Amino acid sequence: MERNIIIRHNGEELTASIHYPAREKGTSGRCKDRVPLAVICHGFVGNRIGVDRIFVKAARELAADGYMVIRFDYAGCGESSGNYGSEDMESMIAQTRTVLDYGISSADVDPQRITLIGHSLGGAVALLTGVRDRRVKNLVLWAAVGYPFNDIVKIVGREAYDRAVKSGSADFAGYTFTPVYFNSLASFQPFQEAGKFSGDVLVIHGTSDDVIPVDYAFLYQKLFWTRPEGRCDKEVIFQADHTFSSGPAQAQVMKRTKDWMNQQEHIQEEWQNWMI
Repeated sequence: MERNIIIRHNGEELTASIHYPAREKGTSGRCKDRVPLAVICHGFVGNRIGVDRIFVKAARELAADGYMVIRFDYAGCGESSGNYGSEDMESMIAQTRTVLDYGISSADVDPQRITLIGHSLGGAVALLTGVRDRRVKNLVLWAAVGYPFNDIVKIVGREAYDRAVKSGSADFAGYTFTPVYFNSLASFQPFQEAGKFSGDVLVIHGTSDDVIPVDYAFLYQKLFWTRPEGRCDKEVIFQADHTFSSGPAQAQVMKRTKDWMNQQEHIQEEWQNWMI
């Protein structure tokens, strides 16, 4: 079952779609009646549907496997209210945490089994959220941004950035961007903060990504492996582009994500049985 909802955040209305689990996970122990939660974080000027409906498909597949899934539009994107180009990274992190609040408040959700799935800039936001919010236990990063300022300025073009700085705003793809947005990108360094996240991570990237270099996946894995706790797995998909837009690439990113998350569930179940 699916339904659209409105989640309120600082005067804005975030439009979200919630997917209820088709069946309960076969867990035992104290959380046997509760389900894991996954929240999908879209990328730069994206929305909760995703290119080629990838977020819709991912949410439905995960719900069929027993997860509650929430995919949402950041303020100013998709159907949400607000002006995306005047927000900042702190706001996107705060919005993600508000969506987490909503999901975890459900009586059916196990607060110990929370995963953020983030694509591109949403991957960086998911990581930064996980560092600041200990409720996040797992991260799945799809083609994640590593240097927010450099990566996004490369997308919009240096000219647009310079125009925003000089005149106070600049247009890109129908969005109006302010210096506040760009300045906030420069103040966050996901690579430097990676070591602060203590949970498990799956990094997925395509070799034909011409927006965010596949090298980032290798650097992220290296940084995550230097942590005293938490594991990191990596999947590099041959000839996949930034949005995993081909049929085989999309199928592969879905399967790897689902298999990895189910493996995390199995580990959690074994740990609970051991504690009992």
